[in-house]
Amino acid sequence: MGRYLNPTNTGFRMVLRSPIYVDKTMMIEQLNRIVGTYEPMICVSRPRRFGKSIAINMLAAYYSRGCESKELFQGLNISGAESFAKHLNQYHVIRMDMQQMLGEAQNALKSDLKNGMIRYVENMVIEELAEKFPEVPRVKEGSLSAAISRINSKCGIQFIVLIDEWDAVFRNFMNDEQLQKEYIDFLRSLFKGIVAEECIALAYITGILPIKKYGTQSALNNFNEYTMIEPRGMAEYVGFTESEVSALCQKYSMNFEDLKKWYDGYHLKNVGDIYNPRSVVETMIEGEFGSHWTSTETYESLKNYIIMDFDGLKSAVIKLVAGESISINTARFQNDMTSLNSRDDVLSLLIHLGYLGYDEKTETVFIPNEEVKREFVNAIEDTGWSEVIEALENSEQLRYLGDEAG
Repeated sequence: MGRYLNPTNTGFRMVLRSPIYVDKTMMIEQLNRIVGTYEPMICVSRPRRFGKSIAINMLAAYYSRGCESKELFQGLNISGAESFAKHLNQYHVIRMDMQQMLGEAQNALKSDLKNGMIRYVENMVIEELAEKFPEVPRVKEGSLSAAISRINSKCGIQFIVLIDEWDAVFRNFMNDEQLQKEYIDFLRSLFKGIVAEECIALAYITGILPIKKYGTQSALNNFNEYTMIEPRGMAEYVGFTESEVSALCQKYSMNFEDLKKWYDGYHLKNVGDIYNPRSVVETMIEGEFGSHWTSTETYESLKNYIIMDFDGLKSAVIKLVAGESISINTARFQNDMTSLNSRDDVLSLLIHLGYLGYDEKTETVFIPNEEVKREFVNAIEDTGWSEVIEALENSEQLRYLGDEAG
């Protein structure tokens, strides 16, 4: 048991002790189908407050040999699956929270961030591997991928790698191209080639952004990606489904239609309406509706994107705040926060950040709900966009008249 190698189930145990827990454990069954196969690489991206870290804690508790979790999962949906016992606590798991690890590297390296930040992160894991496998010579020499390869060659062990906040480098060091390149090279060394084929039984990485593109190609094109634009088979695990929210409303005596207005709007193919999990949970606990977004986001970040000087962006924002949907081409977005060259790039980024909903059938975007709309209102109040303010006022007036007529 360590910080990075073979973690315990403490994190998931704390989740289960929370006042509200919605069972998403059947996601494990989805992953069990690809463990040890030729394509065991998964990247799931979703906005903040959509349960990314909870999923990582769940997977660590299930797969890690550093704990015994049979009792913990009893009564949860996965416990009835055919594959449950086969994979339960059977793997050497490497879990990395890149946000936390980069922070530790910054503190340790201080002013020398340009030299060895990614290497420092690697060494934190390598040290635990060397302690766990002292019989394997030269584990501390070279990269993390080299250490894993030596352990596999000597002991025949495959690893499961879980990375939370995988995109932290691209979000926290947006303009440091050299650091980003080093980080992508680090990921490639782990997840491509012989190391990936022989040593990795499963890789599950999660963050806000999809995998960075270079031109039209993904930096890690052997990953199956599930995003807010193309959620595919992971759609029901992105947020709370309508049936899950309806059950919570009955349990906590909350008005379902009001909750739908405030937190619904993320319509995902094959699943339907998806609700913001964190906001729903906080509403149930507090017993009243309101915006919970500002607890983790400020309107300044949204404002910085919507005031970018791209042709058509202002008119698009006007239509969005007035309640309209607008067409978008998401294909050219480079999956980072700096390569923004058009209106559609900005709008695509806002989908991944959770500020916009996306309709895959019509290829349109829209403001999903009242909570997010209020963030748009906050963001534009001091932009000087009189047209947008007027559109907001008109839309509110029309809605009031419609309510009165009803």
